Amino acid sequence: MHGRTPQQHCIGPWRTITWKVLMDIDNVALSRKRRRAWLGALALWLGLAAVTTSALWQLRRDTLESQSRELDLLSLTLTDGIDRGLRGVDEGLHALSDELQEGRLTLSDIQTGQTLGMRVDLMPLVQTLWLVNAQGQVMAASDDTPAPALASFHPAPGSLDEDAVSLSLPFSGAEADESLVAMAVPYRGVTGGNGWIVASMPTDDLLGAFGVGMPLEDTRAWVFRGDGARLVGVNTLDITLSDAAVVQRLANRPGIELRSYQDGSDHLVALTGVPRYRAQVMVSRDLNSVLRSWRQAAEVASAALVLLMISMAVAVRFVRLADRRRAESRRALEAQASRTTRLESLGTLAGSVAHDFNNVLAGIVGFGEMAQDAAPPGSAQARHIDKVLQAALRGKLLVERILAFSRAGAKASSVFELEPVIEEVLTLLSASMRPGTVLERAFEAPGARLRGDATQVFEAVMNLCTNALQAMPRGGTLAVRVAREPVTRPRILSHGQLAVGEHLLVAVSDQGTGISPEVTEHLFEPFFTTRAAQSGTGLGLAVVFGVVTEFGGAIDVQNRSARGARFSLYFPECKDALPASGHDGPTARTGQGQRLLVIDDEPELVAMTVEMLTGLGYTPVGHTDPDAALQALQDDPQAFAAVITDEVMPGLTGTQFTQRLRPLAPDLPVLLVSGYGGALLAQRASAAGVTRVMGKPLQRDQLAQALAELLA
Repeated sequence: MHGRTPQQHCIGPWRTITWKVLMDIDNVALSRKRRRAWLGALALWLGLAAVTTSALWQLRRDTLESQSRELDLLSLTLTDGIDRGLRGVDEGLHALSDELQEGRLTLSDIQTGQTLGMRVDLMPLVQTLWLVNAQGQVMAASDDTPAPALASFHPAPGSLDEDAVSLSLPFSGAEADESLVAMAVPYRGVTGGNGWIVASMPTDDLLGAFGVGMPLEDTRAWVFRGDGARLVGVNTLDITLSDAAVVQRLANRPGIELRSYQDGSDHLVALTGVPRYRAQVMVSRDLNSVLRSWRQAAEVASAALVLLMISMAVAVRFVRLADRRRAESRRALEAQASRTTRLESLGTLAGSVAHDFNNVLAGIVGFGEMAQDAAPPGSAQARHIDKVLQAALRGKLLVERILAFSRAGAKASSVFELEPVIEEVLTLLSASMRPGTVLERAFEAPGARLRGDATQVFEAVMNLCTNALQAMPRGGTLAVRVAREPVTRPRILSHGQLAVGEHLLVAVSDQGTGISPEVTEHLFEPFFTTRAAQSGTGLGLAVVFGVVTEFGGAIDVQNRSARGARFSLYFPECKDALPASGHDGPTARTGQGQRLLVIDDEPELVAMTVEMLTGLGYTPVGHTDPDAALQALQDDPQAFAAVITDEVMPGLTGTQFTQRLRPLAPDLPVLLVSGYGGALLAQRASAAGVTRVMGKPLQRDQLAQALAELLA
């Protein structure tokens, strides 16, 4: 630190006053007795000043120690989140490397980019995958985003061991304001080719929830590579790149230190390491903010020792306010961890339920499509079956929305116009509105586009409008507005933070009774509802929050007392062009009598799948016992052209079954079908030798197309 010490700060002004008092005493030639009285009073005054200074110094030390502990806890929490995120990408890349090295996946299989695109869908943090050869040339990629130069990685990719990883410098993505960082792992093909598998991740995702908003406004966070290069930061725009030098000085002794930046400001700095990835996480707070309460107390104490007791009371008050703010911040972190735990529990529950529910839907869809073929075209029976299939597909969408909380399902992503989606919602609602309800629409963003899943936006706006109508049982005005909302500086909303950039606003307002503060606190929690059990599941607003978060947006809830509520959804606007109109592709190819082995523990699903495959021109053989199916393969490994197996079965799972058949039939295609997917299932399936993973319920065209590709 620079400048005077705290003791000098407090005593310095009084030293001048003391000498002035002594000079006045000498000038008036006070008597020795009076002088002794003055000296006694002065000594007492200096003693009080010393006590005050000592107390303030101790208070300052306690404040710094408390802030140091809190900063250390925050740094460890952030480091743990970054380590878990990078480890997930690391495991996915090494699983792909193992496939290439063991020959289960060849370069020709992935040069089209389709396989890499499927892996990207199963890895939540990954945005793009590249396969780069030893000369640094891109051999395959999941999309058109340019790959980062190998020279930007540290450690150098050429020096990596087989199980090591390397991180790149940040680079720009497809969008102008998009910042990415890449991870590279080495691979070696069975034919002698070698190179690196590279995956890009948005830098903001490395920070997780801390990228949306730090617990305290003056908190800053950085993530550095092992060589001191900065990967990402929060609230760091006014801090120079001398942070890298701080990391180099502290790298060998992580902990808490007090450092001075080049702009002259002092900061409390906590540094923790992520050893596996040679990364350092640094979190700091401005010392002026940390000691603001203490400085106020010191100034009050310095103003007049006569008011010592009052000034100390004020100091205690400020300290208590600071403690309360720290306690509120700590409670916010605990609440965030609690919400995360609740969402993880919901994901676990969804995974256990989804398999059985999707089995039911699979039977409905499969037998429904076959019944549709047998129904006379245009008949009432055909129309009824169409409605059944539509209901089953809506059930499939419901399961996908639930699985969205656990990040277990692949999501569609394309560029689409926003206003037609909102118009479709309002058209459906207008036919079922109560008498006395007025619908007002204001579309002020023609041609505005988003990138993502249009179905998710449709569902989010439909949920908000439905809630708004239910909040007005006696009628009222439902207002829906779509507009462009430029954000010139970061904004904190009731539920999220808006970054600088172009955003699209979708506002839904009603004239109901409003929302109480108690309800507002739990508004977006899954399964929280204020209605009767038969009137709602409590998933509607939770789905809205999940959709907006997935798009990278934020929500602002305004409660207008007895005049209703207003929900404002903000989405980052997409400037990309709309995709060209697609043409109907060729119909799925039918089989030519190939024998297929079908395995599922549900007899009804086995019967349905066998009948469906027979209609597609195949010769299926169904089994409900995985052990019996494995025995059939052992008796004649060449008897079957492909295997279709469920994942969750008693005895042997689908991946375990695949592991056991591989020594018998190394090249036999295996299609794994499951009602609950995600990155973990993909890793298990890849390790077991599964050829392709598909989600239940399967439609006939999807199954036919997948088999045609596997058997081609």
